[in-house]
Amino acid sequence: MIETRRRPCRTLSRAVLCGWALASAGGPLGAAARDLRIGLAAEATSIDPHFHNLGPNNALRRHIFEGLVTTDPAMTVLPALALAWTADDAHTWTFRLRPNVTFSDGTPFTANDVIYTFCRIPLVENSPSSFATFVRPFESVTAPDPLTVVIRTAEPLPLLPTNITALGMLSAKASGAPGPVTFAKGGCAGMGTPPKSTDFGNPKIAVGTGPYALKEYVRGTQVVLARNPTYWGAAPAFDTVTMKPIVSTGPRVAALLAGDADLIENPAIQDLPRIEAAGFTVAKGLSNRIIYIHLDQFDGPGWKTPTIRGTDKAAPPDKNPLLDRRVREALSKAIDRKAVVERVMGGVAQGAGELLPFPLAGTTKDFPVVAYDPKAAKDLLAQAGYPNGFEITLGTPNDRYINDEKIAQAVAQMWSRIGVKTSLDAATASTFFTRRNTFSFSAYLAGWGADSGEMSNSLNSLLLCFDPESGRGFTNRGRYCNREVDRLTIEAMRTFDENERSALLRRASALAMADYPLIPLHFEVTPWATVKGLRYTPRIDQYTLAMDVAVVK
Repeated sequence: MIETRRRPCRTLSRAVLCGWALASAGGPLGAAARDLRIGLAAEATSIDPHFHNLGPNNALRRHIFEGLVTTDPAMTVLPALALAWTADDAHTWTFRLRPNVTFSDGTPFTANDVIYTFCRIPLVENSPSSFATFVRPFESVTAPDPLTVVIRTAEPLPLLPTNITALGMLSAKASGAPGPVTFAKGGCAGMGTPPKSTDFGNPKIAVGTGPYALKEYVRGTQVVLARNPTYWGAAPAFDTVTMKPIVSTGPRVAALLAGDADLIENPAIQDLPRIEAAGFTVAKGLSNRIIYIHLDQFDGPGWKTPTIRGTDKAAPPDKNPLLDRRVREALSKAIDRKAVVERVMGGVAQGAGELLPFPLAGTTKDFPVVAYDPKAAKDLLAQAGYPNGFEITLGTPNDRYINDEKIAQAVAQMWSRIGVKTSLDAATASTFFTRRNTFSFSAYLAGWGADSGEMSNSLNSLLLCFDPESGRGFTNRGRYCNREVDRLTIEAMRTFDENERSALLRRASALAMADYPLIPLHFEVTPWATVKGLRYTPRIDQYTLAMDVAVVK
């Protein structure tokens, strides 16, 4: 049996927290108000906890919709709505639910809500990055009693508790289910009419068990959360939390300095000394977010990569040069990662050789970062039949990751120096991801944070052969496919012994990286800045959670 006591989510006692508050002007703490104002670098695309497996969405979700299992800032797996779980055999998991938990509308939380949630996830329409991959392996989900859930899987799934940390629980009643729900692959019974993602802007639909409840949602303006008076755990430190998207770094820092925000995420790196000199507190921590460049390797019938031009006459004019491993290696060797980290990121990043930083599960200590070697890059291009290079457009968001457009500009310059003339196509995150998901780029810069904190998540999401039925490779927009990488990763995901699983993942990662399926650049080191009297604990997953804000003297 796996059973762990839930770690207190704050370092101060409830009595102390209730005696301190934020001044309305955003300065030092006083006793009059308990409101927290957060300036976000990126806005969640929906209140629906199952619409988009994206960092801002997942962070917001944790305030309102709890999972059966959760993780702390170091990504240690901890109980949440499930007190304990047991692997009864290789195919069966039993979860014992926490008693006396209610949703924010007062409805009791039971196993029926868990079943409803698992049934609803595959029904979400137009999800850019679906959570369905986590529930597709379920053969059955049953409830022997209101506080017990039994999940049976088709294949051994030792990472099931870790995987479901990403799944927030819905209220079956608030979602319109008329009675008991019966799980069935291909279509559950008793679901009623599940809410659409757009419906979750209504606080009467967005009902969870979390420490906060949705009070107001105005897309592009703010999300206001109110303390959930029925919360089963320690009372939240703040009566209300207002989250405002301020996607430009300058205005976000200005909001902090002017007293219009109490905490901001991702302040501009060049502004950190000024922020600290003004008396604010900066916290920084290495994240699990890899910044990478995905490369189009789709070779289906009639496919022509969209933004490559001017290929050498020695090669077919409509041939995709990115299908050649030597070209992909050349593009990787053309990038001076050390210069990007030092000059573009101001040293607030760590060069990456694989998809997760050591020592997270499945990673290799001192995994080599591809060395900058423009001469070797030119030689590889010539060997591949492109001695004069070609033209390519690099897509990038300009408001999603730390210095994302500046990173892309640096890469474009470095590629151009080896003869791959590169232009930039930068757009806001919402526009960029919409176009990325319709395969509008031959190459694009993006980021990925493994919500589970282990290598199978990154490999499964970004590099396994795209398979809609199994959900594998669901963010593999480059359509790279290596069956041996798949085999090792799938075997790892079926292996209960942690040492054996990690060894398989290390082999899969090394094999994939040797093939240059995408180009790892660096891991973000994430900064947060707070007013005097607050302290934020950096999270590896980069989430900004009001629950991790401590009030200090």
